[in-house]
Amino acid sequence: MADEHRVPWVLGTQLHPEAGPLGRAPEGSRVLLIEAHDFARRMRYHHQKLTIVFAGMRQFRDELRERGYDVEYVQADTFGDGLETYFERHPDDELVQMRSPSHRSAETFETLVDDAGGSLEVVPNELFVGTREAFDRWANETDREPFKHETFYRWMRRRTGVLMTDDGDPVGGEWNYDDENQEFPPNDWESPPVYEPDHDELTAETSAWVAEEFDTWGADDDLVWPVTRRQAERKLEHFVDVRLPGFGPYQDAMRSDDWAMSHALLGSSINLGLLHPMEAVEAIEAAYHERDDVPLNSVEGVIRQFIGWREFMRHVYRHAMPGLAEANQLSAPHDLPEFYWTGETNMECLRRTVEDVRERGYSHHIQRLMVLANFATLWGVEPSQLNEWFHATYIDAYHWVTTPNVVEMGQYGDGVFASKPYVSSANYIDEMSDYCGDCRYYKTKDTGDRACPFNALYWDFLDRNEERLRSNHRMGLMYSHVDSKQESGEMDDITERVEDLRRTQSHGEL
Repeated sequence: MADEHRVPWVLGTQLHPEAGPLGRAPEGSRVLLIEAHDFARRMRYHHQKLTIVFAGMRQFRDELRERGYDVEYVQADTFGDGLETYFERHPDDELVQMRSPSHRSAETFETLVDDAGGSLEVVPNELFVGTREAFDRWANETDREPFKHETFYRWMRRRTGVLMTDDGDPVGGEWNYDDENQEFPPNDWESPPVYEPDHDELTAETSAWVAEEFDTWGADDDLVWPVTRRQAERKLEHFVDVRLPGFGPYQDAMRSDDWAMSHALLGSSINLGLLHPMEAVEAIEAAYHERDDVPLNSVEGVIRQFIGWREFMRHVYRHAMPGLAEANQLSAPHDLPEFYWTGETNMECLRRTVEDVRERGYSHHIQRLMVLANFATLWGVEPSQLNEWFHATYIDAYHWVTTPNVVEMGQYGDGVFASKPYVSSANYIDEMSDYCGDCRYYKTKDTGDRACPFNALYWDFLDRNEERLRSNHRMGLMYSHVDSKQESGEMDDITERVEDLRRTQSHGEL
């Protein structure tokens, strides 16, 4: 087929002009974008999430046209409808598309294109650092543990050469600096300002259209997220110039008056394709080598998120699906509490975190893991319900991202890579946040009136999952405490407290 009939089909999460078939298509080439609306009606998404998805596509359309591309921008209810419209106009075209990371997406799109009377070639996704094939070759080697993040991360460091010496050793002599990145800031510490892009009329019109067209959740104003590549580049520049030095030591800390701390806030831009992850990595590494004010623990900590954790989630997802989406090895039976949507709870940590998500579709990784997922796991929420909530409400969430993060890491749903449940009582939240000081509940009490729910729920979780978890060598110390509480009769009081908490929650008063 002649090149003019081999047309890049760019998905809404692939908005990078230099990646994949689009990056190799000469100016003047035809390019297809389909703005399908049906997905946005399947769940109650955050308003800002839908806004950046649709505005990002519309801005990209206009940018490509300015570059001289012949953009076919089809708005339709479904991808199938959009493809039928396209092939009615261009019956001789062959589409070529970068593979979406979502489960069986390639097969789904191939079927839709075939049904519309066309053909589709699916090619590797160039918006990740590594390839599927390279990971699979490495994972099949002997004596490897492919589903241990640290093992994978070191392989990625060696493979990319990022933060490596000429001798093949990690810069600074250590692979990670987690032990330096778990501090809580002093009272007089202030995080650097957040870069907020100036949005144009097209984005404002898209936001208004989203409000009219869809049943959304969350605030519809104060959009701090990029929708164009230039905005994303500026957000990266701002992070490297202003926010990066303070990222490391306080990256796990949670403050009620600071939703962003010193985090990069680049996840949505990378997951939309506005930035390639290596663009961020290279800028961050360059700052370390060129400046004196950028500590290694900050640099390594954020680079690990991009070439380590994000890439790892991609491979865990594709190897563990479809079972991972419905995994529930602890047989958690309960529904997600309504306060995840309303924020109406007396638990300050949950109230504040849900409010952050409502306002911007964002909270950082420790709030996600040790507040939201921690409580859901202790409560016994069925993992797919929490996964759906994250998918709907977070600005940077997609099924391939949330499923391993939430179902596995957050709720220990499968055991494919998590070695234990990541749960805690109020102690951890108190250590890493200022939430407990303003909370109605007493952080040091396990039972009785106004005892922090996390405490009784924590011991109850260990007690009711004893058969599955006691043999886990990482849980030994905790089960010695469970034994003491069982022998003293304290566990009976804890069980009674949990029953009271469930009654309170059923009345919407927890």
